[in-house]
Amino acid sequence: MHFRKLVGDKCYLSPLSVEDAEQCTAWLNDLEVVRNLSRVSAVIGLEAEREALEKIGREHNYAIVDLATEAMIGVCGFFDTDHLNGTAELGIFIGDKAYWSRGYGREAMTLLLRYGFDYLNFENVLLRVYSFNARAIESYKRVGFREMGRRRRALKRERQFFDVIYMDITPEDLSGDA
Repeated sequence: MHFRKLVGDKCYLSPLSVEDAEQCTAWLNDLEVVRNLSRVSAVIGLEAEREALEKIGREHNYAIVDLATEAMIGVCGFFDTDHLNGTAELGIFIGDKAYWSRGYGREAMTLLLRYGFDYLNFENVLLRVYSFNARAIESYKRVGFREMGRRRRALKRERQFFDVIYMDITPEDLSGDA
């Protein structure tokens, strides 16, 4: 069951639940989905995912749910939050490939960032993305993220080296468009 905490035009964000474990486990074992995530080499079992969701579900991590169908399509959230300095790191993935390149990730990020800036009092949110993930980089830029640096050749994937790109956003950078 999902709850409409942050609602957009296409999707809403709902607190994650242990009930989401089976769907998340399926996505996290799909190499096409996790290729863009740091967890690509992890072994993800159902019980381990339940435990992970139980832990991160108490923090600002959310299921991304299609408003029209009520289907969970991905996950997003904040981690490494520092409320004293107003910083956090953002993570997101759309696990349901039918929703890729359709604006759902961008809308979910915008909802999450507005919440982070307006209610959690963040002043700067960071994310990391791999240089081969052009679709995500473009989406992040459209939301308002700016590249702040690169760690060159810091990722080896499929026998090639890639850069890890660091991007950040402040409240003033956030695009009005979802």
